Amino acid sequence: MQEIDGGTDLASALRLALQRVEGASVQHLQTHLSHLLLTPTQAYKLKKPLRLPFADFSTVAARRHFCEEELRLNQRLAPSLYLDVLPVLGSASDPRLGTAQDAADASQAIDWVLRMRRFPAGSEISALVPAGALQPAQVDAFAERLACFHAAAPQAPEGSDWGSAAQVEQALVAVFDQLHTLLEAAGRTRLAALRAWLAARQPQLAQAWAARRAAGRVRECHGDLHLGNVVCLDGVLTAFDCLEFSPQLRWTDTLADVGFFTMDLHAHGRSDLAWRFLDAYLAASGDYAGLAVLRPYEVYRALVRAMAARLRAAQGASAQGPDGPDYLACAERLAAPMGARLLITHGLSGSGKSTAAAALLEQGAVRLRSDVERKRLYGLAPLADSVALGLDIYTPEASQRTFAHLAEQARALLRAGYPVIVDAAFLRRAERERFHALARELGLPFAILHCHAAPDNLRRRVQERQAAGTDPSEADVAVLARQQQQSEPLAPEELTLALDLPTDQDWDALVLYRRWQLSAQA
Repeated sequence: MQEIDGGTDLASALRLALQRVEGASVQHLQTHLSHLLLTPTQAYKLKKPLRLPFADFSTVAARRHFCEEELRLNQRLAPSLYLDVLPVLGSASDPRLGTAQDAADASQAIDWVLRMRRFPAGSEISALVPAGALQPAQVDAFAERLACFHAAAPQAPEGSDWGSAAQVEQALVAVFDQLHTLLEAAGRTRLAALRAWLAARQPQLAQAWAARRAAGRVRECHGDLHLGNVVCLDGVLTAFDCLEFSPQLRWTDTLADVGFFTMDLHAHGRSDLAWRFLDAYLAASGDYAGLAVLRPYEVYRALVRAMAARLRAAQGASAQGPDGPDYLACAERLAAPMGARLLITHGLSGSGKSTAAAALLEQGAVRLRSDVERKRLYGLAPLADSVALGLDIYTPEASQRTFAHLAEQARALLRAGYPVIVDAAFLRRAERERFHALARELGLPFAILHCHAAPDNLRRRVQERQAAGTDPSEADVAVLARQQQQSEPLAPEELTLALDLPTDQDWDALVLYRRWQLSAQA
């Protein structure tokens, strides 16, 4: 590492200049790569003139380029936060901040700053989670926004090796090797076990990574999506501080972005929100195939954060912070087998199947929802009104296509080692048997979550759901009436596999999840 000049003198002088203009105190903070000057309403980022193995800010031109890259990249997800790039004029001892018009004449600039809107301290998710202030609905909305962002992001160009199997493997080896040098003997033993866990999966992972790249899943992502880089702005979760200095780290698998965020929720003790976020992301993106690589990406991201914590400790800071996560332990938990098993729901419209499935998945499972996947097969968004669009997606042929798709997806998820919930009515015995046969074929436990409620409650729930318009189900009271006439009840042999849930009585999701776990062990 070569540090040409930390730029502290210029930053200090610019802080004084800003104070004179603002008529208020300006705070000066530092990161490894930048100086931050914080006024009451805005933040100015001045990149340090450093040359590092992974970033070169050693010239004024380079610092301008990376300021502009940071602006471009972050305006994709946080346009209200990232404002513009401005020149620093004058001299190092007597600098002044230029205007957007001054930026046209780059020859006068002695440096460049990125100007941002300042957000209140404690607005980052890393602060909201310990305070219990992060709302599940905010997590759902953020997952949907991230899925849309990934869908629109450009794919890795031909000829690059970004996101290739070789590049991912190289990154994994590097973090293992670097972390090894930072750990004590006991930590190295734990790290060796994780390395062996990954090595045992390497042949299959190499194929999966190559397939992901070929399928266009390597895109220009955020690249650094930990909880400290997501802030609550005006009630909306917003990702900021994309990786601008390293294309190799930014052009990555979309599930590597997802895995960073879910890993950090797991590390901060909110696995329920991690599973909820994943469910919402998958419902929006349909990228269930990505779960073949998600867990290795989560472990990798946990090891990266463990390494960063120990590097900070070596520099004199607390290794974890006062209440920070143990990321090495998080990596170990994520590498532990979950116990793949299959659960299908069963019940009439309004019986609470989706509510129960949503509560169960937060305990640790992946959900496939027939109402969402049926619409996806016809190119519709989850809340689209198929009737209003002139489509009939509930014919027997459409249902056969839907259940075939659900079975295919469930097979892949189970092979990836996840507990799977297939959320559908499953009112016909043949549909239920198809999934029971899948579980038998894979040698995995199978259970049926039988949801039911009083007829009056069924009708009320269906009517309320229709009126709200916030649920993918399009069933109305007429559909409910047909279901009541045509449904095939569970056979005696199916009842032995059933978890009975009267949803118009109080029930506990954790207790129900443990019942599912125990049924899988029986």
